[in-house]
Amino acid sequence: MTVQEELKQLLEKQVIPDVEDALDDIFEQVNELKNADEATKEEVQELQDFKADLKDILKDIESGDISDEEAQEIINDIKEAMQGGEA
Repeated sequence: MTVQEELKQLLEKQVIPDVEDALDDIFEQVNELKNADEATKEEVQELQDFKADLKDILKDIESGDISDEEAQEIINDIKEAMQGGEA
C-alpha cells in the first residue's frame, strides 16, 4: 500500500467519520436545547471547515497532487492528534 493509499484509508475510514460523529453529537445537543451558544456555533464551523479540508486532501490524493512526504506528514499529524485525544 502506498503512503497516499494509507492516508486515504485513514481519512475515509476513521477521521472523516469521527468528524461527522462529532458534528452529529453537537447537532443533537443543540436540538435538545433548542439553542446554540456562540462557542457551539464556532465549534460547528471549525469542524465543518476541518471536514472540508480533509475532503480537499482526498481530492489531492485522487489527482496525485500529494507527495509521499506530504502524505506521511499528514498521517503522522493525524496519529499524533489521535493519541493526544485518547490521553
